Amino acid sequence: MEIQSLENIIAEHPFFAKLDPAHIGLLVGCASNVRFEPGKYIFREGEEANHFYLIRQGRVSVEISPPQRRPIVVDTLDEGEILGWSWLVPPYQWRFHARAVDSTRAIALDGKCLREKCESNKELGYELLKRFSQIVGGRLDATRLQLLDLYAAH
Repeated sequence: MEIQSLENIIAEHPFFAKLDPAHIGLLVGCASNVRFEPGKYIFREGEEANHFYLIRQGRVSVEISPPQRRPIVVDTLDEGEILGWSWLVPPYQWRFHARAVDSTRAIALDGKCLREKCESNKELGYELLKRFSQIVGGRLDATRLQLLDLYAAH
């Protein structure tokens, strides 16, 4: 089994394709490896949002919890996908729940660290904002489709 550096893992991730190598170096300074066991919540709606995750292995469900009902899965993320965008937008609180469906390995990027780096490097900030805008749009589309499906049955 080949051991890869965080820098290589981040640089090779599709989300960061064509990102300036200097920006990759800034990201690495905010990165760490994490693991989540099946069923463990990675974060819950309303909690402080200070990370995002590059899913390396496993599966994560993105959920909403209506009052007095079971959680509704609005999206399921797999290897190679990005989890979490709330770290980027004030008030930096999670808007969804995220739960490991399978044993999951990821790279966690510290949002506070990245916000500071984006403040001092506007080019990095703009690049991340463009890329995360696509994630936000995708999550909203997935939520809309799930809600349409849920309420179409009634």
